[in-house]
Amino acid sequence: MRGVSMPTHQYAQLAEAYLQPRIPNPATPGERPKVVVPDILSLAMTTRAYTRVVLRLRAQAESEARAFARSHVTSPVSSRPATRDGQVVRSSSNRTPSPTSLYSSGKSSSVSASTKGAFQSPLVRLHRAPLLRVFVPSPEGEWLSDSSVMECEAELKRAGVLKLLRVGDVVWDVAVGDEGNSGRMVWDGSYLVDLDYKYSPMGELSPYFHSLGFSPSYFHRVIRTGVNAALNPAGNPLVYLDVSPWGQELAANLQLLQDRATTATPHGTLHSVVHWLHRSSFTIRPPVSPHHPHAYSHSQNLRLPIPNVAGFFIDPGWYGTVIVEAEGTNEGLSDFQARCGPGAFPPRADNVTSKMRNEKEKGSRRVYRVLREKSRPGEIWIRAVREKDRVM
Repeated sequence: MRGVSMPTHQYAQLAEAYLQPRIPNPATPGERPKVVVPDILSLAMTTRAYTRVVLRLRAQAESEARAFARSHVTSPVSSRPATRDGQVVRSSSNRTPSPTSLYSSGKSSSVSASTKGAFQSPLVRLHRAPLLRVFVPSPEGEWLSDSSVMECEAELKRAGVLKLLRVGDVVWDVAVGDEGNSGRMVWDGSYLVDLDYKYSPMGELSPYFHSLGFSPSYFHRVIRTGVNAALNPAGNPLVYLDVSPWGQELAANLQLLQDRATTATPHGTLHSVVHWLHRSSFTIRPPVSPHHPHAYSHSQNLRLPIPNVAGFFIDPGWYGTVIVEAEGTNEGLSDFQARCGPGAFPPRADNVTSKMRNEKEKGSRRVYRVLREKSRPGEIWIRAVREKDRVM
């Protein structure tokens, strides 16, 4: 298949050749000069076929995963605890607890079934965003104009995949190139949405999307994350969460702690420093049907809606404990309290300066970074990102 075998950088080279002025090649005596033009239609048809294959593989992977889950549903008899001589025998988890965890006892709230014999493909991974392709040469270069974005949407329609697209699918215009996140856009259910460049020059997910609706690693390696030695040395991705529905729980669990972190000097050397930070946590519990005697085994069929967001549901990858970190300064505490919503903390007396700062940072109170080095299934660590962390 040409869409798989052809290196992606060749798409950009052919698109650039197509956009260059037409210069006829020298012809032999007696022949007319020939103009070499790349076969743009063939390249567009190649990306359409590639997109159809990727979506077909996703449907196949999800179908096999559902069949596997149905065949391994715990029966009511086997779900009872084992007994020996009339006493309950409890099996201990052999999972090593997170070395940085202060909130878990080594038991994960998310138990993954055996993946032996599961669907595998280099083009599709379950619970990850697919990277679909279109081919639309852009006269404006890496920055797609409105007309180029509309043409990308038209290419998806020509491929016949509009009804198969889902919110969060990533579409890549391969004609732009493979530098960073160039040409990458996210489908919002009706249109393609460009990436956001406020906190990263490479682009991050737009705040238009609700991150609780996707697993924490949904866009991993699909939307690339830039490394910033000062603001984001670990290359952690942005997420957009409204934690105010859990504000009371966050206020009750708030602590001021010392933590050790690695920082970079202007000369590029790394130093380990101790700093203060505020840390709290809240729990997202899986939905349980109260009308079924074995509700736990059937909870996978239930969905937990995102608070204050109609029509969207929390992805099971967020079920468990969410640990929230913020700066250990007075400004960091004030920002954290504002994120928890009204009523979670006693009202504070604000002066003119604090009111201006709160008004300026109101738009960034949903912005966090997932701490990959600390997170694990059932325990997601996030850190608040403030307005001062913007790069644009």
